[in-house]
Amino acid sequence: MEVLKYGMVGGGQGAFIGEVHRKAAAFDQKSQLVAGCFSRDYGNTQKTGALLGLENDRLYRTFEEMARKESQREDRIDYVVIVTPNATHFPAAKAFLEQGIHVVCDKPLTLTVEEAKTLRRLAQEKALLFCVTYTYSGYPMVIQAREMIQQGKIGAIRMVMAEYPQEWLAQTIEQSGQKQAAWRTDPELAGIANCLGDIGTHIENTVSRMTGLSVKALSCVLDSFGSNRVLDDNASVHVVYEGGARGMYWASQIAIGYENALKIRIFGEKGSIEWAQEDPNYVTVTYLGGPRQRFTRSSGYLDPSAARLCRIPTGHPEGYFEAFANIYTAFANALIKKKTGAVLGPQDLDFPCVEDGLQGVAFVHRCVESARQGGTWVPFESKEELL
Repeated sequence: MEVLKYGMVGGGQGAFIGEVHRKAAAFDQKSQLVAGCFSRDYGNTQKTGALLGLENDRLYRTFEEMARKESQREDRIDYVVIVTPNATHFPAAKAFLEQGIHVVCDKPLTLTVEEAKTLRRLAQEKALLFCVTYTYSGYPMVIQAREMIQQGKIGAIRMVMAEYPQEWLAQTIEQSGQKQAAWRTDPELAGIANCLGDIGTHIENTVSRMTGLSVKALSCVLDSFGSNRVLDDNASVHVVYEGGARGMYWASQIAIGYENALKIRIFGEKGSIEWAQEDPNYVTVTYLGGPRQRFTRSSGYLDPSAARLCRIPTGHPEGYFEAFANIYTAFANALIKKKTGAVLGPQDLDFPCVEDGLQGVAFVHRCVESARQGGTWVPFESKEELL
């Protein structure tokens, strides 16, 4: 079995998500970390590289140097993972795409729609794979819900209720130097939104992945409850989808009592489907006039698209790391197949891609546009217009 070689930008000492990505990429032994520019501080990069057992000549001072030098090596990396604050996603991804290197990037993809379109164009022109790590797309029961909705089990969708409350910014911890809070609440690093871009984009992507619905228009209100906090820490979005269905999204990082409570409820003309991230191994389905049913991960009745993401028997909980690993494994399998010259089909590419990242950036910008106009309804570009 071929093992892909990858490099990482970001994820040095003191970072959180970099180690999550490294563990996920290694889960199925399809990828090996061999290079990195883990920090703007080269000392941090060297320390991180030493702890990870990397050769010193593959530790770089800048991502530009890393992209250029790795592209010239016979044992060059197959892909790069970008886990920096939002503002660096675009220049780092662009640098590697221009050198012909495949990309995995954290969300939100970029700060602007134009930047996201540039990355999509480069990936297409150079025939490169580009994955955006929307974590919740890797949960088996999210895919089970998607398949049941596509099969018409609950009928035409009428209403979507989605929420993602957290409490971690209920106090202004960024003012005490908490690193994760500091950069997320800084417009120079996070962009035009904090809560909306950080977790609101997860709502948008998960709903889109489960339902296949396209947003037609939206109305948004953004709040900043933290003292002297410039960016939002609470977001309320009303949505109209193509075809007439409605949606309500709530994302909050000041919701005391909630840790990471993403929940999606989808109501159709014949039934409803509900999935919650903090109880991710189950999806609840209710049919009109019938009892509530609980579908379980790893059960024999799951759709093949969901079943292939399950790793261990029922009753043994799977969660965040496994979902992340499912995304990495799907990406790695596609890249390994692509390197043989084979044509990739839809199942090979069943992971969040650059188009999903572009849609997420457009969602953030339309929400901010609406909020700045007092919550007025603004049209949302169709997928065809965005692409």
